[in-house]
Amino acid sequence: MNIKDTFVASLVPIFLGFGFVIAKPAFESFPPILLMGIRFTFAASLLIWWFPIPKGYLKRIFAASLVANTLQYSITYTGLDLIDASSAVLLVQMEVPFGVIFAYFLLKEKPTIRALIGITIAFVGVYILTGSPNLDGKFIGISLTILGSAIWALGQVMVKPLSKEINPLALVAWLAFFSGPILIMLSSIIDGNTINYLTNAKIDHWIIAIYIGLIMQPITYGCFYYVLKNNPLYKVLPIVTMGIPPTGLLAAIFLLGEKPTQELFIGGAIIIVGVILIVFTKNKKEEEIK
Repeated sequence: MNIKDTFVASLVPIFLGFGFVIAKPAFESFPPILLMGIRFTFAASLLIWWFPIPKGYLKRIFAASLVANTLQYSITYTGLDLIDASSAVLLVQMEVPFGVIFAYFLLKEKPTIRALIGITIAFVGVYILTGSPNLDGKFIGISLTILGSAIWALGQVMVKPLSKEINPLALVAWLAFFSGPILIMLSSIIDGNTINYLTNAKIDHWIIAIYIGLIMQPITYGCFYYVLKNNPLYKVLPIVTMGIPPTGLLAAIFLLGEKPTQELFIGGAIIIVGVILIVFTKNKKEEEIK
C-alpha cells in the first residue's frame, strides 16, 4: 500500500470511531433506527446529484444496502443504545473474525491456522469482556452488537465486488439512497411518532446527526471503498481495524465520561490480539496478483 492510500485509510478509524461513540447521546432525541435513517438520507442528499444512476448495478446495490446498511446499522446501533459505548466499540471488532468465516463459506477462501487461532482468541476475549459488571443484565444489547458485526462482515462481502466497478463516493451515495428512506419508514413502524421525534430533537443532537450524515458517512466510507478498490483486504484491515478501538475508547472516556472496567480492558485487549492475528495473515494469492 502506497503512502497516499495509507493516509486515506488512516482517516477511516478516526472518523468512524469518534462518530460511533458520539451517536450515543443523540439517542435521547432519536431512536437508533431513525438516527441511522437520517444519517443515510443526509449522505444521499449531499452526494446523489454528483453521480449518474449506475445502470446495471441497481439490483446489486439495493441488495447490498439492505444488508450492509439497513439491517446492519439498525441492529448495531440498537445494541449501542443498550450498552456502554466503550464496550460496543470493542465488540464491533468481531466483524473481522466474522469476515473470515463468511469469506470461507461464501467465497471459498480457506483461512490459515493463524487466522483460526485468532478467531478463537477473539471469542475468548468477548467472553471475558461480557463478564464486566457494567454489562450485567444487558444480554440483548451485547447480542445485537455482536450480531451487527456479523452482518457488517456479510455486507462487505457483497460490497467489495461493487467497489471495484463503481466510483467509491458514488457507491456510498447510492447505498445511502436506498437505505435512508427504508430505515426512516422502519423506525416509523417500530418506534412511531417520527414527526414528533424530529420536531422535538435538541439542537446538539441535530448537530450530531448532521456530522454523522454529512461529514462522517461520505468521508469514512468514501475513503474505505477507495482504498479497498486499490488494495487487497488484508492490507486495509490492519489500519482501519486497529485505529477504531483507541479512538472510540478515548471518545467514550473523555466525551461521554464512561469508566471502562478491568474486564473490559482485559477482554478488549484479548479481542484485539485475536484480530491482529487475523488481519496480519497475508493471502498469498492476493500477494501474487498485486
